[in-house]
Order: sequence, then C-alpha cells, then structure tokens
Amino acid sequence: MVNIFEELREDHDKQRTLLELVAKTSGDSEGRRELVPRLFGELRAHADAEERSFYSRLMSNVLSQDKSRHSVAEHKEMDDRVKELEEMEFTNPNWIRKFSELREKVEHHLEEEEHGVFQLGGRVLSAAEKTESAEDFRREKEKELQGAG
Repeated sequence: MVNIFEELREDHDKQRTLLELVAKTSGDSEGRRELVPRLFGELRAHADAEERSFYSRLMSNVLSQDKSRHSVAEHKEMDDRVKELEEMEFTNPNWIRKFSELREKVEHHLEEEEHGVFQLGGRVLSAAEKTESAEDFRREKEKELQGAG
C-alpha cells in the first residue's frame, strides 16, 4: 500500500520534470505550447487534491495546523502566478522571468513540504490515514484533471 508521502513525492517529481522541460523552451514554440498547459494543469490539480486529501486532515491537528495553513497560502500564491503567466503571450520578454519566479516558488514549496510538512504529517496521521489520504489524493487529482480537460 502506498502512503500519502510516497504519492505526493512522485507527483512532486513530475512537477519538477515539467518545470525543467518548460524552462528549456523558448518563445512561442510548439514545446512551450504543449508543456505549459500540462504543467499548469498538474500544478492546479495537485494543489486542489492535496488540500482536500492531505491538508484537510492536518488542519484538524494543532501540531500541524500552522504549517498546513502556510502551505495552502503558498498554493494560492502559485496559482496567482500561474494566472498572471496565462494572461501573457509566450513572446513577451517578461514571460520567462515570471516563469522563473514561479519555478523558484514551486521548488521552494516542494522542498518545504518534503522536509517539514511530511515529517509533521508522519507524526499526526495514523497508518490508515496515510493510506486513505493517498487513495483520496489519487481520486481527487484524477477528478481535477478530468474537469480541466
């Protein structure tokens, strides 16, 4: 049985790969037109599913409440940056700068989760909750991706 931490790490690796691939594109290229919507869809689906399946459980425990709120606030900041990028043309000279800021924010957030939030979650969630959260995350993310398509 996969637990929530393994499930989220796997998804984080997918995000890191997409961020790296997008960073290697330029201008209004076919690669950027293909990868950017995929990345943005992944970021949104991941954040929404993670909030419902993982952070909702952590919010109910005083030990993990503050870190959970911080992470959810970071999801909002990243979504705001995504929206800003979606409104810009790929050929805009500021696009890559704004994308680099988003990438830095996402990578910081993933590191913070993996090296802080996961440890707290490991202490406050039961073994059953860790497995249930992973199942919930997969189901919620799939629903999000289906809705976005």
